[in-house]
Amino acid sequence: MSEASYRGSCQCQAVVFDATLDLDHTITCNCSRCQRLGSVLSFAPADKFHLQKGADALTEYRFNTKKIGHQFCKICGIEPFAYGETPDGAPTVAVNVNCLDGVDPRALKSAHYDGRSR
Repeated sequence: MSEASYRGSCQCQAVVFDATLDLDHTITCNCSRCQRLGSVLSFAPADKFHLQKGADALTEYRFNTKKIGHQFCKICGIEPFAYGETPDGAPTVAVNVNCLDGVDPRALKSAHYDGRSR
């Protein structure tokens, strides 16, 4: 698998997005948030992520260092993505692969990230 375009959404479809992602490089994280959510994440540069609808349906949560803007739907509560920066400061989007149409995230070979120790 290499980079491809995907459509994703929250459960109620109030938030819909398109993203170009490489699903060969997904991660799971054991931080206090990701572990509870069961997120499988893929990262895209901000210019390869396009919110198609639902900006008004999103609310944000920040915790710990407050560097990641976790976006979730005010209607159904699903977190389809989060805004952040790469270590060099480039804007990035962490996409919750569980929210992508036609993708089985449990079939992917995700790398583990130890967010609990950060």
